[in-house]
Amino acid sequence: MAEMSDSLFFSLCEALLFSSSEPISETVILRIASEYLQDDEVGPLSEFIEWYNQRQSGLKIVKLAGGWQIVTRPEFSDAVRRLKTTTRKARFSRASLETLAIVAYRQPITAPEIENIRGVECSGVLKSLLDKKLITILGRKHGPGNPLLYGTTPQFLMVFGLDELQSLPSLEEFERDLADSDTKYLEIPFPQTDDISSTSNLESVDEK
Repeated sequence: MAEMSDSLFFSLCEALLFSSSEPISETVILRIASEYLQDDEVGPLSEFIEWYNQRQSGLKIVKLAGGWQIVTRPEFSDAVRRLKTTTRKARFSRASLETLAIVAYRQPITAPEIENIRGVECSGVLKSLLDKKLITILGRKHGPGNPLLYGTTPQFLMVFGLDELQSLPSLEEFERDLADSDTKYLEIPFPQTDDISSTSNLESVDEK
């Protein structure tokens, strides 16, 4: 492997990833690199990532929401949390988590379809999830009333530490975790993002 630490490509990739609060796709990284470097100076991104993650460092590069992002290593998550003493954690009420899970597993889906599954009205929960940018409006369904269609967002993937929707746990696993919990606020049954220093923090979502 080339001595990446001495290359301009290394420096540029590190600068781009460090400066971005969101994952950056390989296409964008290489496009920007090609604008500032000679062709023979642009190395494979995979070599840079492998080199970076082999270092004795408190940081690593992970794939999230289809892109790459620099994050803190999970073994230091407790120390990072001590630093962030005023940071509010994302908490989800049972209603919010149930609704978000239905959207994630059944998208695209309409509000009436969600309400039919949950058995209760969900406009307040949907508005809150929209405000938090965890779900988005994908369009309208053809049919009576042309109801809005909802789906998850890249922010949803980032918050739950997922690269793609296929990384979601099985529906059976989610339902089992939900059934086993009797608390008002539920632990998120997806991979945690404590090691992601640049992920936006969410306020509690506690609608009924």
